[in-house]
Amino acid sequence: MSNQTENFHGSDLEKIEKIYGISKENITSFAANINPLGISPLLKRTLSEHIDVIQTYPDRGYTALRKSISDYTGASPEHIVIGNGSTELISLFIELAGPAHTLILGPTYSEYERSVSLAGGHSAYYMLKESDDFQLNCPDLLMHLTPDINLLILCNPNNPTSSAIAKDVMGIILEHCLTRHITVIVDETYVEFTEDINCYSSVPLVKQFSNLVVLRGVSKFFAAPGLRLGYAITGSENLLTEYHARSNPWSISSLAALGGEVMFQDIAYKKATYDLIASERSRLYRILLTDNRFKVYEPHANFILVKLLDPAMTAVQLFDRTIRKGLMIRNCSTFPSLDNHFIRFCIMSPEKNDELMEQLLL
Repeated sequence: MSNQTENFHGSDLEKIEKIYGISKENITSFAANINPLGISPLLKRTLSEHIDVIQTYPDRGYTALRKSISDYTGASPEHIVIGNGSTELISLFIELAGPAHTLILGPTYSEYERSVSLAGGHSAYYMLKESDDFQLNCPDLLMHLTPDINLLILCNPNNPTSSAIAKDVMGIILEHCLTRHITVIVDETYVEFTEDINCYSSVPLVKQFSNLVVLRGVSKFFAAPGLRLGYAITGSENLLTEYHARSNPWSISSLAALGGEVMFQDIAYKKATYDLIASERSRLYRILLTDNRFKVYEPHANFILVKLLDPAMTAVQLFDRTIRKGLMIRNCSTFPSLDNHFIRFCIMSPEKNDELMEQLLL
């Protein structure tokens, strides 16, 4: 086994290529959490046929794009703003909220903490408990929302735990926060992969709660990270006014705007994605439940968190074993509160999933 102990992000294929001598074209990334079907056929066809749109500036108001997102999400167009990927919107809305003290549901994506720090604020984590199988204890969370906190950040479904907060529970959290003047940012990067988006999405709550910001992008479900298209949905007039005052014109390209206008309409693609993820998520979860060397947590997104119960096996060792077969999983030890006995992998094609299961179950 290699002495390599570096932890890799799902996009670090060039680093893997250099260290392991494996061509990145021969690596299947189970660490990037991206739709295995690739980009929407309708998107691919539209962009190839309309490449000449780059000759013109996009509409400054992105009217057609916001209408397409409105049709897709059910949100009002005036509540939708566009950004250069959800990462830009995370930073921007954290800055607009101006939080002195932020509570972040963890373990989770590190960009939230970084953005709070860059905005001059301080952050603390409310950690989902392993003893609760990383399911949220809502009453306990509410008790940790102390008077000094003015921003709460939730990833739903959460990365890397794949746990999810139901809409009715989110409503309780939002009501509690509204009375305490706490802004709530809900990152729904993975919500389209859930078994029932109507059960988990907070978008319908935007009309009811002026303290809510919902963030989404097209990197994961629509497999288009290079398009750099993200959007936020909020009913807060103050945040919308501040956003329009501070945001740059033409934040996304003409191609990204056109892509967004059509990709949300690809009904066949969306159904194929949902069917694949739902079927494989259930199958892989059941397989891992039968092996007492693993503790597998019930997944709601397109990835599964696993704890290695065999003390002789670490995430580094398992990463090394699988990458040598061209299969890249995620060592989760860089996530707050997780250690070198947690791995995460996303759902790929049935054939590739079988290859991974073969390696994990050796």
